[in-house]
Amino acid sequence: MPHAAFTILPGVDQNKTPALNQAAISTSQLVRFVPDRTLGGLVQKLGGWTQYISTSIGSIVRALWAWEDTNANSYLAIGAEGKAPIRVTGASGTGTTVTLTYTGPSSFVVGFHITVTGMNPTAYNGTYAVTATTNTSVSFASTTTTAFVSGGLVYGGGGALLVASNNGLTDITPQILTGNVAVSFGTTSGLNKVLVTIAGSNAQNVDSIDIQTQVSVGGIVLFGLYQCYANTTNDFYIYAYDLLGNPANATSTVTGGAVPSYATTIASSSVTVTLADHGYLPGDTFPALVATTVGGLTIYGNYSVLTVPSTSTFTIQAQQLATSSTTGLENSGLLHYILYRGIGSTYGAGGYGVGGYGRGGYGTGTGAINSSITGTPINAVDWCLDNWGQILIANPLNGPIYQWDPASGSLIADVIPQAPSVNAGCFVAMPQRQIIAYGSTYTGIQDPLLIRWCDVEDYNQWTALITNQAGSFRIPKGSRIVQGIQGPQQGLIWTDLGLWAMQYVGPPYVYQFNELGNGCGLISRKAAGSINGIVYWMGQSQFYRLGGNGVEPIRCPIWDVIFQDLDTDNKEKIRFAANSRFGEVSWYYPTKESNGEIAAYAKYNLLLDVWDFGQLARTAWINESVLGPPIGAGTDTIIYQHETSTDAAGQPMDSYFQTGYFVLSEADVKMFVDQVWPDMKWGYYNQTQSANVLLTFYVTDYAGQTPKAYGPFTMTQATTFLTPRFRGRLVSVKIESNDIGSFWRLGQIRYRVQQDGRF
Repeated sequence: MPHAAFTILPGVDQNKTPALNQAAISTSQLVRFVPDRTLGGLVQKLGGWTQYISTSIGSIVRALWAWEDTNANSYLAIGAEGKAPIRVTGASGTGTTVTLTYTGPSSFVVGFHITVTGMNPTAYNGTYAVTATTNTSVSFASTTTTAFVSGGLVYGGGGALLVASNNGLTDITPQILTGNVAVSFGTTSGLNKVLVTIAGSNAQNVDSIDIQTQVSVGGIVLFGLYQCYANTTNDFYIYAYDLLGNPANATSTVTGGAVPSYATTIASSSVTVTLADHGYLPGDTFPALVATTVGGLTIYGNYSVLTVPSTSTFTIQAQQLATSSTTGLENSGLLHYILYRGIGSTYGAGGYGVGGYGRGGYGTGTGAINSSITGTPINAVDWCLDNWGQILIANPLNGPIYQWDPASGSLIADVIPQAPSVNAGCFVAMPQRQIIAYGSTYTGIQDPLLIRWCDVEDYNQWTALITNQAGSFRIPKGSRIVQGIQGPQQGLIWTDLGLWAMQYVGPPYVYQFNELGNGCGLISRKAAGSINGIVYWMGQSQFYRLGGNGVEPIRCPIWDVIFQDLDTDNKEKIRFAANSRFGEVSWYYPTKESNGEIAAYAKYNLLLDVWDFGQLARTAWINESVLGPPIGAGTDTIIYQHETSTDAAGQPMDSYFQTGYFVLSEADVKMFVDQVWPDMKWGYYNQTQSANVLLTFYVTDYAGQTPKAYGPFTMTQATTFLTPRFRGRLVSVKIESNDIGSFWRLGQIRYRVQQDGRF
């Protein structure tokens, strides 16, 4: 009998019909292709993953970022929709109302949902709507009537910003107080110090207030973000600077004061400071520690150095000063404000980090709340994360920009008060290092096409002066900026219509903006990324890349799978995922059947120019980093490290592919196959060759008929041949595995065939 072999073309093609897709793959799940010098590419099982943090985050994770500090300590920032776990210290109640108690302030709000795990009895584990909350307890309704015996963990609440390190998981989530409540402002003539009174505000020095309704009191106009300086439980101080309002003008020309001395000029807010061998440079901060009144101005507080005429003099800008001593109310005492405050809890190591990273029983210690400040968890459905050296930069969607320095010992992320108060996203531009904020604002009202950036190496300076490189630009086309990233050698800005480049050119313009492509806009805010100097993104109905030839569409033979099943109502959840270890980029996306959450992926192999697809949910992802192989977050709120195992976090991986139809005969005869000889790699190089692979044949005479299945047949390294004994004209082959601890790669399977009658 004659022998033949079937060799499979690399890549998956779902756009073709099965009969047209002869000798190629039509469907796939958790496979990949590796380059081969003769066949182009070989199909194999996808690399598996292990749990990176040994406990659930308790909330869907939308952003991840890895970085290292100057002491070579590595961190993973986690931007989530909910709070980190709080350990239950007690419980009471039966039936309709159950109250959980814990140490520290509440991070939960009535109406939010919480998840309870690790309880004894386990009947109380589950998800519940919060019915009541205090500073140290949360209540919910339950149909279970058994009283609690011992506590576990409770998750839920508002958006969370967490940092994982070898010391455990730290919650650095900011909190806010917000509302339209009675606020009063007290000024003193000649001073820029303003007393803000909000009952129960309890503001701390790490807090900032965003005044979103303009206030005019005592000759000072207040609007925007201000740093808070604690005073009492019900009030705090802020300082009004000229850059937040109209500059004050001096009333006479005079030189006076001690050391340093100050010189003013009539009708000018510029002040010359004389201080021998001062050493200041333009852009430095000069602290005037002693209030000095000169020329009608009171010099006190922190000032930015403008110019340096000599080694003994420099100039500063006068602050905006009050013209009277008064107390003022705005809008009958009702002011819309947001008081940003950071409150965080750090969870003891409790075995976490003992031995290899992530080993040990996380959470076996007692959670410690490190502040008595209370507030409402920040509302964040998504985050942009980056690092400024060792400092984490975090921007909740349509919120302000926060910073957190691991070396500071702080358990909170602090808002950058000088930065725009509303931003659709941000990233750190390199190599000159500036925060680029897009969908930003000058007034507190968001401009979806506005880009703003801070000064070089100074994220506290956002106002453009001739002495710095802060600035702004408004994209002239499109409806909104969707995403921005630091690409190869330039910043890249996508609108809903096209792609723009922002190239650093230095002063006075700082950046030059050019449109790179039109009609190639981005589908959602996390659907673009770069790998190996090439940028890839997902458009409204096409994939693109930016390389040496400009913007190019990418042929997609699985277009039907993606765009005909994409849940466009939840497209903002799409995530780009690069895996430089295998030269792959993926897009994780929600389908019409996945209830609004990510459920599937489409993967593009850059080396072979081929695609595959499957079912796997990853709501956030980072490529290879200081933490090792790629890390992704699942819809189960668990964070995984990929390419670290042959399995799915200790569970079998259902990995498979199925081909289109092979034509056994083009003539009016049927063919009979009685033997098949496997040829595969059954494990990793120089390791146990123990894979169990299943082989199924789907046989038919006509493409439209329902095929008859033969198998599955189990193949191992010890299998010499199989005897499927099927008869037909067309055959599709499915190869799959679902065993633990195995790896396989397909070689060239041969079969024995002969004619077996006409039809």
